[in-house]
Amino acid sequence: MLADAAGGKPEVLLLATGSEVALCIGAYEQLAREGVRARVVSMPSWDLFENQSADYRDSVLPPDITARVSVEAASPLGWERHVGQRGTIIGMRSFGISAPGKVAEAHFGFDVAHVVAAARARWRCVDRLNSCRP
Repeated sequence: MLADAAGGKPEVLLLATGSEVALCIGAYEQLAREGVRARVVSMPSWDLFENQSADYRDSVLPPDITARVSVEAASPLGWERHVGQRGTIIGMRSFGISAPGKVAEAHFGFDVAHVVAAARARWRCVDRLNSCRP
């Protein structure tokens, strides 16, 4: 964990590797200002994480926290095992575009605003019936 919810259990989990971790930190800071408790988890090696004890994995990614967002500047394949059926995966689902870097990043959702929006959406819709908070 790189950043954790102040004042209680996290309400949303933000997962990433490499440079995308910075986007999650930015989203964490914005969500904290809004009163949403978030946790940022850097997952540079799924294999190492998955070889840990179930207790450890559950302490990092509590099973009852289903509001999860992963950010991956490459293929989104594989992240579903960590965000679950109710999570959101921000990743490349098509070929790139020709544009300045920041324009291309925003186009694919690789900016803090998109991560915050995805986290808010997951946080608002966390119960089994998918009824959302106002």
